[in-house]
Amino acid sequence: MYKTADVLYAVLTVFQGYCLQYFLGSFLERRMKSRWNGLCVAALYVILRMAVKWGSPSGYEDYKVAVGALAISLCMLSLLAICFYKAFRPVTVFLVVSFQAILDISRYAAAILLNAVDGWVLDIINWCSWKGMLASEKAFGMAIKAGVAGTQLLQYAAIALLLYFSLKKIVWDFHEKEYSINRTELLFILTPAAVGLMICMLLRIIMITVEDSVPQMLYDRYPVLVVVIPAILLLSLLSILYGVKLFQNMIHWNREKSGRIVLEKQISSLQEHMEEMERIYSGIRGMKHDMKNTLAVIQRLSAGDGAEGNGELQAYLSEMNRSLEKLEVRFKTGNTVVDTLLNMKYHEAVRDVPGLKMDADKLLFPQGLEIHSYDIGVILGNAMDNAIEACRKLKAKEPEAGAFIRLSSLQKGNLLILKVDNSFDGRLVRRRQGEFPITDKEDKKSHGLGLANIKSTAEKYQGTMDFRVRDRVFILSVMMKNERRNEDGFWSDK
Repeated sequence: MYKTADVLYAVLTVFQGYCLQYFLGSFLERRMKSRWNGLCVAALYVILRMAVKWGSPSGYEDYKVAVGALAISLCMLSLLAICFYKAFRPVTVFLVVSFQAILDISRYAAAILLNAVDGWVLDIINWCSWKGMLASEKAFGMAIKAGVAGTQLLQYAAIALLLYFSLKKIVWDFHEKEYSINRTELLFILTPAAVGLMICMLLRIIMITVEDSVPQMLYDRYPVLVVVIPAILLLSLLSILYGVKLFQNMIHWNREKSGRIVLEKQISSLQEHMEEMERIYSGIRGMKHDMKNTLAVIQRLSAGDGAEGNGELQAYLSEMNRSLEKLEVRFKTGNTVVDTLLNMKYHEAVRDVPGLKMDADKLLFPQGLEIHSYDIGVILGNAMDNAIEACRKLKAKEPEAGAFIRLSSLQKGNLLILKVDNSFDGRLVRRRQGEFPITDKEDKKSHGLGLANIKSTAEKYQGTMDFRVRDRVFILSVMMKNERRNEDGFWSDK
């Protein structure tokens, strides 16, 4: 019987080692890039856990032993995390405390709940013996051993299942694994696990009492605790799991709030400068037209009969004419705001990305465009910023590579589809279960909002955004309904 219990404990400990390396490896970068990293973590965990079990004092524990055992377990988990992972991050504290808390909660909840099952099994065996089904003493003894072994197996299976699925849910819900947690946020997600850990330590101290040299379980004296204690433990476990989910929702809400603030600033800036840009460009077009006419007259007069030594003047006037041609608006999409935005972005881009080719010949807007110009400006502005940055990084890595940005549009019924293709270095990193690629800029909280803002703007017009990669070309597509959205959030009846 003793050997069976040891085998079951050893199997459970091996499974715990597997769960530990899975849990830590889902959040922390491994020091060894091979699968041996996880195997070493699991193996060392089993060795250390078995050594702690065999080295623990026999008999009933007092509070000093309980506190010491908890401290040793936390130190052991921390040591494994530091030795085999790049674990000098605040989230490591959460991982270590949560793993130990979930393990202890699972162990105590399973033990208390299945204690009642153990009693039922013994009652059934006694009933069978009374009915003559277990006539011999050997048969009765074998039934007792089989019943106890089966109960232990069920208990260890329950512990393993609770541990595995709880850790898996945390890994699944904790989307922002690269997020830099500050002290307040760490305290928020750490508190439920720390409370669960303290509850389990309290149970470890008070669960067994000794009266007249006879050990007695606490729930034997108070049978209602068989239900109350597991309920408290399971609620504590749920608080850990849903605390993680709430924390991730808070990160998502904060990111949406930051994106909305940036979006509102972009829209406000476009609205403020829209009329000014149109006035300036209208003035430039008028000045260019007048000066071209003036230059034409001067050139004819300077080339008249009897004019001598005007060759230099003719060359000078021709150069002025070519300079005026450069003031010609490069992009003509049918939308003044978009034309101005594209010209501004183009002149910014060619300074940073030599040899950049930008094509917007297929980007055309209908006369009856109902989508606000500043919303289109937000979409194209963010898309152009991302595309220019991608081309800049490509040129920095591969100076001979061809950098290009292509913009186009398509109208199908009342749907307007905008498409932006750009070259990039082929490196695109996405979060696990993340919607958008990870920005490689240092300030990750302030950057990486471009695609989110594009999607948010498209959704204002019951639209959507999608992106894909083909070879080393990033392809962004935005689809919107060509319907004007009123300020109160409703759609016009047009």
